[in-house]
Amino acid sequence: MPSIHDTPPTAIQTELNNLAQALNAVIPIKTDTNLLIATWNIRRFGSLTREWNAGPNDSPKRDLRGLRAICEVVSQFDVVAIQEVTGDLRALRDMLSFLGPDWAFLMTDITLGAAGNDERMAFVFDTTRLQPSGLACELVVPPEWLSEIGEDALRHQFVRTPYAVSFRRKDATFILVTLHVDYGDSSADRIPELKGIARWMAEWARRSTKWHHNLIALGDFNIDRQGDAAWNAFSSTGLSVPDDLNTIHRSIFAIPGAPTLEKFYDQIAWFTEASGSIALSMGYSSGGSFDFVPLVYTETGLTKNSISYRISDHYPLWVELGL
Repeated sequence: MPSIHDTPPTAIQTELNNLAQALNAVIPIKTDTNLLIATWNIRRFGSLTREWNAGPNDSPKRDLRGLRAICEVVSQFDVVAIQEVTGDLRALRDMLSFLGPDWAFLMTDITLGAAGNDERMAFVFDTTRLQPSGLACELVVPPEWLSEIGEDALRHQFVRTPYAVSFRRKDATFILVTLHVDYGDSSADRIPELKGIARWMAEWARRSTKWHHNLIALGDFNIDRQGDAAWNAFSSTGLSVPDDLNTIHRSIFAIPGAPTLEKFYDQIAWFTEASGSIALSMGYSSGGSFDFVPLVYTETGLTKNSISYRISDHYPLWVELGL
C-alpha cells in the first residue's frame, strides 16, 4: 500500500511542483516580520484512501494525491484553522506526518447531534514560527444574553461551539477564534449564531487586559453575500474584514465574473479602531484566496464536484499581518 511519504508517480510529482510554484507566486514568503494566517473548510476532512488515485469503488475519494496537494497549501502558512475535521483522523494524521515534527495541531472533540455532523475544528501550526501561549477554550453564550440579542435570539448553544486558542509569535500574542456557523434551512437560520458570535467577540475585545489585544475571528460563517442579513449580523458589533477579501471568491463553485459575489462563506475579521473595541495591534499587509482547481488532477477529467471530495469545495482564505 502506498504511503504519504512515498515518491509520487512522475505525473503527480510534476503536478505538485506546479502547485508549489503557483502558491509561491501568490502567498507571501515567511519572514522574521510577518505572520501568515489561513482558514480552510476542507470538505469532510476525515478518512483517506491510501492510493495515489482513488478508484471508482474506493471510499472515501480523498486519496494521497489530494492530500499531498492539501499539505502543499497548508505548509505555506504559520497557522491554519481547519473546519470539517471529522471523527476519523486518518487524513489529518497522515498530513501531520508528512509535514514533519515541526508541525502540531490543537482541536476540539467531535460535535454530537445531527446538525453538528460529527465535526471538529482544528488549528494546524508551524512550531518553528509560533507556539500556543496558554489559552484554549470554547465560546458559550451566557443565558442572560439570549433575550438581548433579539427576537430571533439563540434558543440553544452554538451548533458547533466556536473554538479559541491563543498563540505567540515573538512579542506578539494573538487569539484565533474559529467557527463553522450552522447552515440551516435558510440564510435566516444563520442569523442567531452570527449575532451571538458578534456579541461574544465584542465583549471579549472590550476587556482591558493585554491578553485580548489581538483577537481574530476566522472560519466558515456561511454568509451568502456582503450586505445581506447574515453579513449585517456578523458585522453588527464592529468586526471588520480587509477590503482585499471583499472582492474574491471563496467557493470552487462560484461563478467567475458574476455581478454579485455569491458564496461569501469564509471570513477572517477583527476589530479596528473605528469599532470602539480594542483594535488589532498587528498591521494588515495583504490577503486573498487560492484557486487550486486548475492545478490538480489535471489529466483526469474530474469534475469540480469530484475534486471537492478529494481536496475541498472551499478555497483557502489567508491574510498576512506585520509584527
